[in-house]
Amino acid sequence: MNSSPFNTFTQLHQAAAPLILPNAWDAASALLCKNAGAKAVGTSSAALAWSLGYADGGALPVEEHLNAIARIARVTSLPLTVDIEDGYSQNPAEVAELACKMVALGVAGINIEDGKDTPESLGEKISAIRQALNGRPLFINARTDVYLNALASGDQAIKMCIERLELYKSSGADSGFIPGLSAVDEARRLAAGIDLPLNIMLLPGMAPISEFFAAGIKRFSTGPVLFQSVYGHLSDSLKQLISMEIGNNFFDQTLDYNTLNSAFI
Repeated sequence: MNSSPFNTFTQLHQAAAPLILPNAWDAASALLCKNAGAKAVGTSSAALAWSLGYADGGALPVEEHLNAIARIARVTSLPLTVDIEDGYSQNPAEVAELACKMVALGVAGINIEDGKDTPESLGEKISAIRQALNGRPLFINARTDVYLNALASGDQAIKMCIERLELYKSSGADSGFIPGLSAVDEARRLAAGIDLPLNIMLLPGMAPISEFFAAGIKRFSTGPVLFQSVYGHLSDSLKQLISMEIGNNFFDQTLDYNTLNSAFI
C-alpha cells in the first residue's frame, strides 16, 4: 500500500476518528505537534505571518512563506498542509505556481480561501492548480468565509456554503473548510448537504469535538489559538521580568532543555 503523505492525509479524512489538526507556525511548533502524537500538522496563516514579522491578510512575502515551510518540512515526516490564504494573488496562474512550489517542498495539502472574493474567483484558482499539477497529488481544502465574514445566517448561510462548496468541489477541491461555524445542528445539515469532508476551526464555547464528529464533521483545526496561547504566556512572563516581580509561575510550563534540544538531532 502506498503510504505517501498525501495518501495518509487523505485517509485521515475518512477515518473512524476525528482528524485533529494542530496549526503550527515554525519548525519548533511543528516538531512539538509531532511529538505530542498528532497524525498531521497544518499551518496557521496568521501565526506564521506574525512569527515572521508580518500582519495576517496577504502581507507575508511568498518567498518568506516558502522558506518557512521548507524549515517546517525538514523536521517532521507528518503530512503537512499549508494555509496559503487566497494564494497571495488574484491571478490563477500565479496561485497555481505557488501551489506547485509547495508540492515541491513535500507539502501534502493546502488551504485556500474565498475570503472577500467571488466564489468564481476561487473556483478558477482551484482549477488552475489542478491543471498546473498535471496529476501530481495535492489535497486542496477549500475555505469559504460565509460564517467568518457573516455573509448570511440561518438557512441562507447553509445554502450559500453548499453552493460555494459544490463549485469548489467541481473545480477540484478535496474538502471544505467552514471557519466560524459553531452550531452542531448547522454542521449536521452542511455535512448532509455536500459530499465533501468538512473542516471547522475550534472556537471558544463550542460543543465537544465528539458531537461535531457525530454530526459529520471530519477535520478540526486550531487556527492561530496555539500561537496566541504560547505568546500569551510569554507576554505574562515578560511583564513579570520587566517589573522585577517574578512569581512562582515564572518557570512553570517550561520544556526541559535537553529534551527539547535532542528532538532536533
